[in-house]
Amino acid sequence: MRPTPEITTDIGHPADGLAYLFLDFNAYFASVEQHDHPHLRGRPVIVTPLKSEYTGAIAASYEAKAFGVKRGTKVRDARLLCPNIAVMPARHDRYAQIHKTLMREIGRHLPLVKIYSIDEAAYRLSRSERKPAPAIETARRIKQALADNVGPALRSSIGLAPSTLLAKLAAERVKPDGLTVLELGDLPGSLADMPLTDIPGVGAGVAARLARAGVTNFTALWNLQSKHARAIWGSVMGERFWYGLHGYDTHDEPTKKSMIGHSRILTKDHEPPDQARIVARALLLKAASRLRHYEMHASGLSVSLRLRPEDRWETRRRFSHSQDSFQFLKALDEMWADYLDHRRTDSDAARIGGVTVYLHGLARPGDMVMQQGDLFANAASEQGNDKRARLWRAVDRMNADPDAKFRKLSGARQSSPHRRQVGLASQSGLDLNYLGAKIAFSRVPDEAEFLY
Repeated sequence: MRPTPEITTDIGHPADGLAYLFLDFNAYFASVEQHDHPHLRGRPVIVTPLKSEYTGAIAASYEAKAFGVKRGTKVRDARLLCPNIAVMPARHDRYAQIHKTLMREIGRHLPLVKIYSIDEAAYRLSRSERKPAPAIETARRIKQALADNVGPALRSSIGLAPSTLLAKLAAERVKPDGLTVLELGDLPGSLADMPLTDIPGVGAGVAARLARAGVTNFTALWNLQSKHARAIWGSVMGERFWYGLHGYDTHDEPTKKSMIGHSRILTKDHEPPDQARIVARALLLKAASRLRHYEMHASGLSVSLRLRPEDRWETRRRFSHSQDSFQFLKALDEMWADYLDHRRTDSDAARIGGVTVYLHGLARPGDMVMQQGDLFANAASEQGNDKRARLWRAVDRMNADPDAKFRKLSGARQSSPHRRQVGLASQSGLDLNYLGAKIAFSRVPDEAEFLY
């Protein structure tokens, strides 16, 4: 018997038949490379965060996976497993561009419910499509339209189910190029073999709490009561998860941007601290440009260094809300001096393998709360901060100008569209292959982010 709802807040009605189509593009980054470079189709391909033999794959084509190459495999190991493998540096702006093309094409057939990531989205089926036969026909029509109107290299797996969560689980069943129907009457048996940690919303921490409650497989998870799920998760998210798992239409809470940052794995040339500092400054300048693009101010900076062979150093600094890159760079330099003091007592921390910087404490002008120090801030200092922020906004506009008229006026040299045209002299000549916005698993950057 179908479980009876115990709460109704933000929970819709139980779905009538197959309400959702979930689409998951297979090996997306690698597939885009095969799409753009036809000679790579059918060949093993990996995508790396930068052009280097010392980095690892962030994506692998199914042809590469057949040789045992997967996400995280080092380039040198991938070449040993598959000597003819193609190694392609990531082009995040291109992946976002193709994503928009794909979404537009699918939108011609079904209304969008939610984009979950660069390669995953859910769509709503009409009432006439909620039985298996018409739902499958719609899914096949979408697959054919994508192959004909975008490109055959961009394969996808599709799941059809009563809820977005179940539709995603269905899409995971057959890869690549799968099409799976999952009806409530099939459960829990048809997913009995699915590991709990393969289910969205069940990370390592939740899996450990489930295990302590005696829930170690999908059938046991299915048989939980909604209130018990809420207690295990420790929040209403457990209850929402339970309803999605049982075919109810749930509504996602909107998310609020809490930080803006960039990270970089360093090549051997940039491992010395003086070179790593230049990279950290470049990452911070990029984050500050995005901050201004979103019309937000930051009141904190975090820096994390991955030290070779195996160690980590982290610190953070607070300051008055600002958009001023000079203020951010001053904080970074002070934090870097702290790291150098730390390094003098630890000879093993001489090489830096990776840098991450985050601006946090984000707020819009109308939402900013005065910090205690702000009450005694010097008015002239605050005025100078604002003037410098205006200067940096003008630099942002020059670098983002698609007609390059500002660059002509300033005499800046024309180069790649992803390289900063106007910037600090101390950062000139820094060649990092690609320093633009990166695609996170749960966020697709907008086009403007690649311009700043």
